[in-house]
Amino acid sequence: ITDFQMSLLMGPAFALFYTFFGIPLGRLADSKSRRTIIAVGFVAWSFFTAVCGLARNFWQMMLARVGVGVGEGALSPAAYSIIADYFPPQRRATAISVYSMGIYIGSGVANILGASAIAFFMSRPNWELPLVGAVRGWQVVFFVVGLPGILLALLMYTVREPLRRGMKKVRSADGQLKNAEVPLHEVIAYLKLNWKTFACHNVGFALLSFSSYGTSAWVPSMFVRTHGWSEAKIGFWYGVVVAVFGALGIAAGGWFADWMAKRGSRDAVMKVGFIVSLAWAPTGLLYPIVPNPYWAIALLIPTAFFTAAPFGVAPAAIQQIMPNAMRAQASSIYLFVVNMIGLGAGPMAVALFTDKVFHDDHAVRYSILIVSTIAHLVSAVLLWVGIKQFNLSLERLKAWHG
Repeated sequence: ITDFQMSLLMGPAFALFYTFFGIPLGRLADSKSRRTIIAVGFVAWSFFTAVCGLARNFWQMMLARVGVGVGEGALSPAAYSIIADYFPPQRRATAISVYSMGIYIGSGVANILGASAIAFFMSRPNWELPLVGAVRGWQVVFFVVGLPGILLALLMYTVREPLRRGMKKVRSADGQLKNAEVPLHEVIAYLKLNWKTFACHNVGFALLSFSSYGTSAWVPSMFVRTHGWSEAKIGFWYGVVVAVFGALGIAAGGWFADWMAKRGSRDAVMKVGFIVSLAWAPTGLLYPIVPNPYWAIALLIPTAFFTAAPFGVAPAAIQQIMPNAMRAQASSIYLFVVNMIGLGAGPMAVALFTDKVFHDDHAVRYSILIVSTIAHLVSAVLLWVGIKQFNLSLERLKAWHG
């Protein structure tokens, strides 16, 4: 399998359907039980993860990845909406950042344990399993990762569905007050009114995601090809960096935004995005090209910290400028843009530079450098412009509630 085919599995096969199904699921989350939507999605993505282990060719694997994407599309729009109702505005950036730490803790643990799991299961040519018979080691890994999630989905029912706050009320036929569902045309009209804010916000943060997903997908390969490390060794070291410093970075970004907001900066979530888009540069430009692998790991520590920092404040910004009845829908559109550009195109862009421009697998470090640098520069411009538009959207939200 080529780098480009692998990038299709990591990116578009997952992201395309994750994003397209996320939009109707987001609309559903604005009126129905959010924890049930998450639980059903949990079962779906766990099941299709296990199905990946049954794939016999590239196209079957690609279809299974589509199923994983559809299931995961149920999660974040509903989760952001729940968190926004649990926490007051001045604590939301921190709260959503703590939730989003799961991405970095999970990715780090996946690198640390994944490399060891692959080494263990690949130590035998075949495994005999009930129902499926003889399978290879890589297939067992998918079963072990996917199947437990079908039962773990039940844990969502330990989460209390919070009261939806700030909703407009209507009186039903029996005289009871209930939350009003906002018609789709009204949602579209509100989004159009704020299109400049959404364009700067969504594309600006999406380009940071483009850099993040593009580099993280290929950093392990860079260490194997450039520095001669084994998959297990870089899996452990990179996993520790992502799990610890990625998690700290996203939590710090949310805390810093809330700290600024308490001191009167109502556009703090956008300002944090702009600041970290540039703060990444000193180490982000160096780690791919230093000759010593341990120096590269040391430089990855602050790089991972600043790379993660904006991804708690970005969804918090959506919650801040949207009416409650539109939050999950707006979040799903944000996730659509972020994942199509970031997850869908990021790994593929690095692979294309390696395969089509350099024509050399060992040049992946230069591909990482070029892709991430361009993405951060353009992102910084968009987020800077977006700060003014964000403040205008806050005024429009007041008028809508009025």
